[in-house]
Amino acid sequence: MTSPILSRAPSPLPPPSSTLALPRILCLHGGGVTGEIFRLQARALIKHLPAFRLVFADGPFLCDAGPGIIPVYQDHGPFRRWLRWLPEHPPIDDESAVEEVLYNIQTAKDGDEGTGAWVGLLGFSQGAKLSSSLLYDQQVRVEKEGKAETEYKFAVLLAGRSPLVSFCEWSKSPACVAAGEISEGFHYEGESPHVLRLPTIHVHGLNDQGLHLHRKMLRQYHDPRAATVIEWEGTHRVPIKKTDVEPIADAIYKLAREQGVDV
Repeated sequence: MTSPILSRAPSPLPPPSSTLALPRILCLHGGGVTGEIFRLQARALIKHLPAFRLVFADGPFLCDAGPGIIPVYQDHGPFRRWLRWLPEHPPIDDESAVEEVLYNIQTAKDGDEGTGAWVGLLGFSQGAKLSSSLLYDQQVRVEKEGKAETEYKFAVLLAGRSPLVSFCEWSKSPACVAAGEISEGFHYEGESPHVLRLPTIHVHGLNDQGLHLHRKMLRQYHDPRAATVIEWEGTHRVPIKKTDVEPIADAIYKLAREQGVDV
């Protein structure tokens, strides 16, 4: 039986060397895949974002393959996750879960040869939940402590479910799930005291079975004045058709420029 934690993961293929000086976006995969699989899933989006350097990180915890991964990506294991969502995922205390997630993210960032600023986050499914949570963590640390270790300008959330995940004492609340807890089935009704006011792009597949949870994430945890919503006729997957990808890429460029990113 494999260990639930394996921090020293083989890195996904690096971006081309020609992109070294470009502004960087940290990309976080969904549950039961890998950074390299996410890179393959997002190949059409990558093609439409040539002014950015996209860097893909691997989650710290081993798990079974996610839905739809086998047989297409069966040779790309071992498969990974960032958070617990099933009862069979081994228990872990909140502090250790935070440390493992942040360690793997920092490892991916340190291992990248690029020199551009880290300007954004892009995540799919569990990675979208994590992207929003990390951006909120940055926001609340600046508010409460006067500074944060990151300076992300925006996050792109592909099929991100509620709720936010707590990464520090400032977000410990009934409205947020703790990093070591099971996030699936989490319910919080009413107005959340934790609202992300930094810019976000929400990409919702209208045929995704989790659409109601994606909309709940948007409604409860994001300031509508800072959120851009893009809907497409798809299921729970990363868009690949040009007609679906172009509006997402256009929104990313528009938002990045509004935030002072030179692209």
